[in-house]
Amino acid sequence: MAARVLDGAAIATEIRAELAPRVAEFERRAGRQPGLSIVLVGDKADSQIYVSSKLKSAADEGINASLSHLAADASLDQILALVDKLNRDPTTDGILVQSPLPDRLGPAAMQQVFDLIDPSKDVDGFTPVNVGRLSQNRADLVPCTPAGIVELLKRTGIAIAGKHAVVIGRSDIVGKPVSMLLLHRNATVTICHSRTADLPAVAATGDILVAAVGRPGFVRKPFLKPGATVIDVGINRVTDEAAAKELLGAKRFESFLKRGSAVVGDVHPEVSEVAGAITPVPGGVGPLTVAMLMSNTLRAAELRVK
Repeated sequence: MAARVLDGAAIATEIRAELAPRVAEFERRAGRQPGLSIVLVGDKADSQIYVSSKLKSAADEGINASLSHLAADASLDQILALVDKLNRDPTTDGILVQSPLPDRLGPAAMQQVFDLIDPSKDVDGFTPVNVGRLSQNRADLVPCTPAGIVELLKRTGIAIAGKHAVVIGRSDIVGKPVSMLLLHRNATVTICHSRTADLPAVAATGDILVAAVGRPGFVRKPFLKPGATVIDVGINRVTDEAAAKELLGAKRFESFLKRGSAVVGDVHPEVSEVAGAITPVPGGVGPLTVAMLMSNTLRAAELRVK
């Protein structure tokens, strides 16, 4: 029997609808819309698409979103100066610096940016202050993708408490924070990574499996406990025809042949034959990430007005 498909797009629509009266109440009290400032450095196509989606979603929710687009050769000092300016702007409630930054800035650049963002405006939840609060289960602003995953599980009636959750990936953006959120909700959590011995066997002990490794089709049947819930966080662009044919259904493969590329997850389609429930890519975790960004922006605005 095929796995139940968990429709992240539908749940994201529910979340955004719930924000509408709160946005209206904030505007009535503050005399302005909640403000989100997005910083984009360079012209990376995927980043531009993600930013456009966030700007559109903000406009739909009644959030005043602005974009500061810096050239690809912008220096780290220029980026930090812009963040400092936004920290001091009273109409900016949330700051988001689109990642990744250009490679030439070095691996530490993104962390330097996170270190500078005012924690009360950190709608990504990545500043050291907010990460520390998350570890103590008292964060106001939680990383968007992990928060979206928990909302997905909660709203689809999938139990977390008492279950064994296996997270493949230990990034600061998804792996670590989603592990903490699941732990706070009384799951037993195992974090796996590239050095985990016999990874498929460990993964197959999970009632809930979160895949966040950035490798197309990496998770296959041996990684799965029959009936497990699979959360596919991967967003991988494939351009190889053989890989696309293996990872895409017939309809999407036709689209691939016309476009020359397609987005796939970290989970191989064969997993649907074993899983109890699974998120699709696209249409699973992605829309929830944007919805939780809007929720964080409103939450930041409400707290700042208080």
